[in-house]
Amino acid sequence: MSKDKLNINIKPLGVLDLLTFKKLVPYRKKKIVEAPANPVKETPPVNVLAHRLHPQRQYMTVSEIVEETAAARTYRLVPDKDSETFELAQFRPGQYLSFSFNIEGSTVTRPYSISSSPEEALKGFYEITVKQNEGGYVSNFIFKNWKPGTAVISSGPQGYFYHERLRDSSKVIGIAGGCGITPFRSMAKSIAEGALDISLTLFYGSNTINEIIFLKEFEELERASKGRLKVVHVLSEEKAEGIEYGFITGDLIRKHADLNGSSVFICGPQVMYQFLRKEIGSLGLRKKDVRWELFGEIKNVDKVTGYPMEKADGSFMMFVHMDGSTQRIPASAGESLLTALERAGMNPPSACRSGACGFCRSLLISGDVFIPEDEDGRRLADKKFGYIHPCSSFPVSDLEIIIPRAR
Repeated sequence: MSKDKLNINIKPLGVLDLLTFKKLVPYRKKKIVEAPANPVKETPPVNVLAHRLHPQRQYMTVSEIVEETAAARTYRLVPDKDSETFELAQFRPGQYLSFSFNIEGSTVTRPYSISSSPEEALKGFYEITVKQNEGGYVSNFIFKNWKPGTAVISSGPQGYFYHERLRDSSKVIGIAGGCGITPFRSMAKSIAEGALDISLTLFYGSNTINEIIFLKEFEELERASKGRLKVVHVLSEEKAEGIEYGFITGDLIRKHADLNGSSVFICGPQVMYQFLRKEIGSLGLRKKDVRWELFGEIKNVDKVTGYPMEKADGSFMMFVHMDGSTQRIPASAGESLLTALERAGMNPPSACRSGACGFCRSLLISGDVFIPEDEDGRRLADKKFGYIHPCSSFPVSDLEIIIPRAR
């Protein structure tokens, strides 16, 4: 808008500003009186924009499937033409979508990072890359059931694993393991497209060369980035020419990257995080310069520091108050409260499944739970007043809980 249209006059700060403000209130009252009393039937434009940017649900279909490795596939998702989703919400490279699945009568959710770029969302599609894990409840379901034309439901883009120029350095060190490469693919694409103005040195750990996801694509992205993307592959179970062997250690990071003034982004499986916490600690970085992406629900909680081993094989009862009803359901010590709730068909709210987003926040009335310190994303007030995140809370006694709403 032009300055004339807004009728703005720039004056020296002081009495004239106060006089202008004094006239503003009567002007607004006059406009309100002059306005018609008819109800506004149209949705306010700001609400329309908010829904476009932050939809609660996105309805899509699978349009293409690419076999990346023997155990990893990329699924291209487009708006479902028969639904209310006519465009895909924009996102920042590194964010994820929370997908909803109905499996054997239970509704469960899983977060998957968007592996395509925001520019590609403007072209009408997302991509997510799924790695099939042995015993993986949802990944096996996706591999078996998702085909071209399959309808899927997700949340809008979520998460905070993205570069924020007011917070992060323009010089970024990325560390990925396994399918943790997916958010970095989105970042690398944005760098190559010129939309993300950072330099990225990316360390990618895999077991063997055949398990490297996007191997050829990252070579192309390196060339297209004009020196702003460097990928260092690290194999733990075999040696290959031009590829580092072993694990991603502090010494290896120092060898290939300039730590001075860098921000570090890390995404990978739980076991990699357990190894890297010591290695990253040896680099002398400030805590605020290291960003750990959520890795999903905690596995093998009995191996986590502080877990009460005498409770490891326990079975407990959980009294659940949700949406005006109460149910009594079983809960095992080795599974999160969220998993127990989903298994009982209760459809509780959830998104990140890592204790961070607070979407599943609930009130613990009685009983005890174990919450791993590194995955405890609660606010101090929530800790004081007994609120927990069921996705990262594990029962160690019978308990009673209030869940504010169903999904």
